[in-house]
Amino acid sequence: MIVYPAIDIKGGKCVRLKQGNFGEITVFSDEPALVAQDWQSNGASYIHVVDLDGARRGAGYNNTVIKKILSVVDIPIQTGGGIREMKDIEEKFDMGVTRVVLGTAAATSPDLIRQAVEKYGDRIVVSIDAQGDRAAIYGRETLSSKPVLEFCEEVKGLGIKTLTYTDIQKDGMMRGPNLEAIRKVVAIDGIDVIAAGGISSLSDLREMRQTGVVGVIIGKAIYNGAISLRDAIDIVEKENVKGK
Repeated sequence: MIVYPAIDIKGGKCVRLKQGNFGEITVFSDEPALVAQDWQSNGASYIHVVDLDGARRGAGYNNTVIKKILSVVDIPIQTGGGIREMKDIEEKFDMGVTRVVLGTAAATSPDLIRQAVEKYGDRIVVSIDAQGDRAAIYGRETLSSKPVLEFCEEVKGLGIKTLTYTDIQKDGMMRGPNLEAIRKVVAIDGIDVIAAGGISSLSDLREMRQTGVVGVIIGKAIYNGAISLRDAIDIVEKENVKGK
């Protein structure tokens, strides 16, 4: 199990949204690359980067920032946001990212998912942002027509091995994750799940370990100091629990 500290980029800055709402943004840093360096120095073995402008508009608006992050750390980066064509996927891999995360494209372009998996295998990850029992797409501003679990089964059938799952209603709220929903996704045979949304304490991480997820994405809780990244890694990756 891996801890993925999150870096969400909007307008070149490191930000966090509340429940995916672009109208409720907190800026944590003007220098996302420095944040990435800090996460690496505190023990991160992987970083999760999202281009929020790209997710909303469908293009790599923050590629320059992502390239800078890649230039200052030597741990793997997975990134998503606005990646909706094969050329976008290839561009990200050419930049040096380790895994590409597809969200809207997974709901709207199954042929692209199939083609990407054929070429890049398990380096392709699908992101599912859940609003109730539906997946939200286009920067979380539109709901897809299919239930989340049906969507998961479909992308599994396209060859996807790993999903990131976020409960939007929990995201950025610091009130704990939706464990029941996470367990339902984890129960799908043949899919590894990286979960996000609502993690606010070390006890939340202990509970997450019991669900069977392979990773957790943590954002606001490490930015505001509610969780120490080092302690989170000890619990999730090193099985050396500190504190309560």
